[in-house]
Amino acid sequence: SGTAAFAPSMGGRSATSLDGAVVYYSTSTGNTETVAQYIADAAGLGDIIDIGDASEDEIKGFDGLIVGAPTWHTGADEQRSGTSWDDFLYDTLPNIDLEGKTVAVFGMGDQEGYGDNYCDAAGELYDLFEAKGCKMLGLTSTDGYNHSDSKAERDGKFCGLMMDEDNQYDLSEERAKNWVEQLKSEGFAF
Repeated sequence: SGTAAFAPSMGGRSATSLDGAVVYYSTSTGNTETVAQYIADAAGLGDIIDIGDASEDEIKGFDGLIVGAPTWHTGADEQRSGTSWDDFLYDTLPNIDLEGKTVAVFGMGDQEGYGDNYCDAAGELYDLFEAKGCKMLGLTSTDGYNHSDSKAERDGKFCGLMMDEDNQYDLSEERAKNWVEQLKSEGFAF
């Protein structure tokens, strides 16, 4: 016959293709969203996405995940962020296969007001994504911060980029740019 065979449109990316990277966050006061946008802008990524609005298939569709949370439940052993991350980490993440995904963590905290629990939720994200078999990148120095303790420290370094929009907001954009460059040098999949 004279008709040409064609494949119907899948209406978006196919289930087997992967996109580069995405920034997932959740926020209570807006500070985490602000920093998530600084990171996305520095990396040349598109929209940032609240983890509460993300689907499992969407999350699996990215090569690299940049994940960030504030700390509200200071001193808690789990569900430290007080945001959508709390449900995601314990109800959704256990059911998603993320083996081999590249993940970088950023955290928000108030090092002056909560110096004993600075960015604790970032440590929780790090531990739970690492336990899923993710390749964790982006550890940073604790130099330049004024805190006494943090569950986000690993072997004397922060488990990612820690930010303080309450006391060091003037450093945030530059820290985000420097961290993105560090991630690129470590092979993060943008």
